[in-house]
Amino acid sequence: MTDTITLLGLESSCDDTAAAVVRHTPGQMPEILASVVAGQTDLHAEFGGVVPEIAARAHTEKLDICVEEALFQAGLHLHDLDGIAVTAGPGLIGGVVAGVMCAKGLAAGSGLPLIGVNHLAGHALTPRLTDQTAFPYLMLLVSGGHCQFLIVRGPEDFTRLGGTIDDAPGEAFDKTAKLLGLPQPGGPSVEVEARQGDPKRFKFPRPLLDRPGCDMSFSGLKTALLRERDRLIAEHDGLRRADRADLCAGFQAAISDVLAEKSRRALADYLTLSPPSPMLAVAGGVAANMTIRGALETVCAAANTRFLAPPLALCTDNAAMIAWAGIERFRTGTRDDMTLQARPRWPLDQQAPAMLGSGKKGAKA
Repeated sequence: MTDTITLLGLESSCDDTAAAVVRHTPGQMPEILASVVAGQTDLHAEFGGVVPEIAARAHTEKLDICVEEALFQAGLHLHDLDGIAVTAGPGLIGGVVAGVMCAKGLAAGSGLPLIGVNHLAGHALTPRLTDQTAFPYLMLLVSGGHCQFLIVRGPEDFTRLGGTIDDAPGEAFDKTAKLLGLPQPGGPSVEVEARQGDPKRFKFPRPLLDRPGCDMSFSGLKTALLRERDRLIAEHDGLRRADRADLCAGFQAAISDVLAEKSRRALADYLTLSPPSPMLAVAGGVAANMTIRGALETVCAAANTRFLAPPLALCTDNAAMIAWAGIERFRTGTRDDMTLQARPRWPLDQQAPAMLGSGKKGAKA
């Protein structure tokens, strides 16, 4: 095995079908040779959210096309690779199965090693892909399906400091957009609308700030917005544009305040480790929200801690992060075989208790 490793990565855990090729030589920055993402926004638009069955079928139709395009962009063939990394969970099980089966077929046909990757690890290790960040660092993983603070000590060493006990912020944004008649995905729609609004007009709650720790809750915030919306509709016989903008601004401000305060607490816990190069990184789709980024930057500046947010293209689901996480696992000697299973739930911190609301089948993340 040479020091340089080149992996193909596949991602299909939700509603983005993606393939990427990443190469890394020790001592050098990783290279993203190709990154292809086929979105499904148009397929789900009329339903106000992701429909799992539609997503799974679209992944099945697009995975081989994305792989072919990624290899073409990289100027490589399968025999030029050192292995194939694939998201094996957590996520919508139909999509995860589609990706795992595609990866197994490619591995079986080419004889290349197979590496199963935790989708959350892909996000959590993105600072290593973009900046070769040294361990340990603090990660706020904030997306449509997940929200948690993690101390990242190694490619497979994660300690969860806290997380959401119900809706993730991205899910709350999507549901809010639907309540207000805004297009999906909800995060960007609410952010655009909020720019025209007054964030102080409505007194939305900041859930769990009165309790210690880093756990979060966003479902009550969504309910508070619903009540305000219904009150405004009753008063004015409909929802005025200015009212909608103010609702969006207030909702976004509430989420930003909660994430900022919980980040302060998580940073305090993390800094007790006396890390040589303290850093808070943020990843996941909600990391693209500029109001939230600004609040986190302020928190880090006050704590004399570096703040890192990935490029916007690497905030949302992508296969480059999966290929990179695969490289990290590959270097530890980890390999999987044809018994690799798709997993709807797969916590990064196996020792932490399940978050409330995780369901009868156990912790999702």
